[in-house]
Amino acid sequence: QRTERTLTWTDPKTGLVVRCVAVEYLDFPTVEWTLWFKNTGQGDTPILEKILALDAGWDRAERGEFLLHHAVGSPCSKGDYGPLLTELKPNATKRIAAAGGRPTNSDWSYFNLESPGEGLIVVVGWPGQWAAEFARDGARGIRLRAGQELTRLKLLPGEEVRSPLMALQFWKGGDWIRAQNIWRRWMMAHSMPKPGGKLPPPQFVASSSRAYSEMIGANEANQIMHIDRYLEEGLKLDYWWMDAGWYIQEKGWPQVGTWEVDPKRFPKGLRPISDHAHSKGMKIVVWFEPERVADGTWLAKTHPEWLLGKEGGNRLLNLGNPEARKWLTDHVDKLLTEQGIDLYRQDFNFDPLGYWRGNDAPDRQGITEIKHVMGYLEYWDELRRRHPNLLIDSCASGGRRNDLETMRRAVPLWRSDYAFEAIGHQGMTWGISLWLPYHGTGTVACDNAPYYGGGATPVQPYAFWSNAAPSLGSGIDIRGKEIDYNALRKLIGQWRAISR
Repeated sequence: QRTERTLTWTDPKTGLVVRCVAVEYLDFPTVEWTLWFKNTGQGDTPILEKILALDAGWDRAERGEFLLHHAVGSPCSKGDYGPLLTELKPNATKRIAAAGGRPTNSDWSYFNLESPGEGLIVVVGWPGQWAAEFARDGARGIRLRAGQELTRLKLLPGEEVRSPLMALQFWKGGDWIRAQNIWRRWMMAHSMPKPGGKLPPPQFVASSSRAYSEMIGANEANQIMHIDRYLEEGLKLDYWWMDAGWYIQEKGWPQVGTWEVDPKRFPKGLRPISDHAHSKGMKIVVWFEPERVADGTWLAKTHPEWLLGKEGGNRLLNLGNPEARKWLTDHVDKLLTEQGIDLYRQDFNFDPLGYWRGNDAPDRQGITEIKHVMGYLEYWDELRRRHPNLLIDSCASGGRRNDLETMRRAVPLWRSDYAFEAIGHQGMTWGISLWLPYHGTGTVACDNAPYYGGGATPVQPYAFWSNAAPSLGSGIDIRGKEIDYNALRKLIGQWRAISR
């Protein structure tokens, strides 16, 4: 159901080769492309700057204004994934961008541009610092521009880099909600991970993190005890979730960078826990945060040349460094196999943009970001190649890295670090489901619940859980009836008022 086309341009003077690799979908009104730039010459290329993955115009067919449907990202608030609406009148310009280098840190990188009777879904797939601009002219047209926010770089001989992925889906007739349903069907058909060749099923996932300060106070015995207690209460788990802190550390779970199971608390590793879970018909999730490196850890001491940033704070493992990426791939591959890990959970708890840009020379601005993004995607692709049944959970302080390239390889089981009460999560479920057909909830009892328990709350949050399920993506509600779009539009208006 797909046709791939490659357009290539070559500059004979410098040896610069530009490829546009585009995919046309035959079963959906969707097209996507990525640009590649390679230096095949003997010397450096001239400066390439202000590279736009998308730069196109569009004229509406009828009277009426353009309406831009967009959304909040996941900055850890009750309004996470809240829908936003911007009317684009003549000569108006709306610019939206990522923040700090994490793509859905502040704003959502997915858009639905509506004009009377038709529209265009525009999505930027870039696990880094993207920017998009929607600029009206004085008549019936609009200019769409999107790409990596900052590029001003030369390429060295033999060097190749890429642009963000751009995906466009055209729609005509119906309304923008119908277009969202078609987008979600496309996601399920073509842009979601399928471990073992199948879409992930609904899941009930639980953890003991609130009882043991993540995994700082955890050990083999209490993890097995928690698994058994859930089963004794008739709560059949699909996954047992072991979060931050299972590794060797001296100052708490944020001290990441020594990716070995702590032998003091887990003398036999995590394998006895995973074996026990498997014997009960469930799998296990284990948390990693490989890109952040803290002082005093193995990576900080042994391979400082792989790190960006200075001592005394977080440093970034540079996934654009082939040696660092190879070590990480081989090491995590070994842990997945030896410890019996079924689901790999990757977190990312700080903003990388300053580290990337601080490493760039004036004539190489944007290059560190590009190579890190390419390395991050290559790392995940290789893990999935070696473990075809592996499911990856994407977490970046909640849902701050849910761009399209990431969502092709992973699912967001913990969509927001705002996980404290039901109303916020009802809103999040509505907002994120417009775009992602599969996601999990983070659930704690109430909005005044302390993160690790111990307070006077209606329900003591000594454990937490996450329910992951496909959202309703076919235009049919749970009663088997066609969705009442008028009622849905009314809900949208109410939610926008709450978001504001």
